[in-house]
Amino acid sequence: MKADDQKRLLREMIFFRRFEDRCFEAYMERKMGGFLHLYSGQEAVATGVLEMAKTGHDYVITGYRDHVHAIKSGAPAREVMAELYGKETGSSRGRGGSMHIFDPTVNFMGGYALVGQPFPLAAGLAMGAKLKATDQIAICFLGDGANNQGTFHETMNMASVWKLPVLFVCENNMYAIGTRIERSTAVTDQYKRVCGYDMKASQHDGQDIDTVMEAAKTAIDFVRSGKGPYFIEFMTYRYRGHSMSDSKGYRSKEEEKQWEKRDPITIYAAKLKKAKVITDADIKAMEKEIDDEIENDIIKFAEESPEPRVEDLYKYVLDDNPDPRWIGPLQNK
Repeated sequence: MKADDQKRLLREMIFFRRFEDRCFEAYMERKMGGFLHLYSGQEAVATGVLEMAKTGHDYVITGYRDHVHAIKSGAPAREVMAELYGKETGSSRGRGGSMHIFDPTVNFMGGYALVGQPFPLAAGLAMGAKLKATDQIAICFLGDGANNQGTFHETMNMASVWKLPVLFVCENNMYAIGTRIERSTAVTDQYKRVCGYDMKASQHDGQDIDTVMEAAKTAIDFVRSGKGPYFIEFMTYRYRGHSMSDSKGYRSKEEEKQWEKRDPITIYAAKLKKAKVITDADIKAMEKEIDDEIENDIIKFAEESPEPRVEDLYKYVLDDNPDPRWIGPLQNK
């Protein structure tokens, strides 16, 4: 990979971390409402996997921890932040909030609040791509806590039987809200659970973006070649609680400190510094540039954007009154 691309990937992960940190602050300032699930600590997974995908071409779908996936898929960061603020300029016109970021113009087919909901939808998107005979694939991000849902097993079976072009990406952070995986799941290695569906699967370190990209490329190439679905598991960790109401009282400080030593940003920055691709001064300048962009452009845009009008409460609900931003892209698919 070229040095410029390496620096771009580091910048993206730092940007995602700072974006989520700023969301935390805005929520505490009561500028955001509803639920908020932050991605801090898991940046290497979404960044690395989607770097290997065809942005705006492949379908991407996930659960409610969805801000980073949306932006990496091509959704404008300003619109994602505006959506979190509940503004008319948001990616879902302020109607969805944090758990329902949606931008079909780049084939980001949404974050979903129901646990296990994206699985069958991803299979449907993959079936559509297969019927249209395109080289598109569907990429479904899921957490380890969703895998005990019936939809998980039903979808894995269907995807394998029909050889659907779908990649399931399990971000295993070892907790389902506050429940440690060993307390709820008999087989804790999630990639082993799909062997009963004759599905190709593997497990990898989710904190090293180079490892993530290498594994993701193998999986994506397999799926795109028409060989059927693939299940890939990345071991990762979320630094913040499940949501803003979560105090993390169920986790030990020792465990948190151990995972902080494997911060994906720190790991990648150390690699690039060792290879003399970047310096500490470069990183500081990058962080300053990112903070300025988030504060003076993205936050400013969200705060100054108009609220949805009361008289537009039912707008965009029916297909005879769609969002004009989506008409062309949806018709062209």
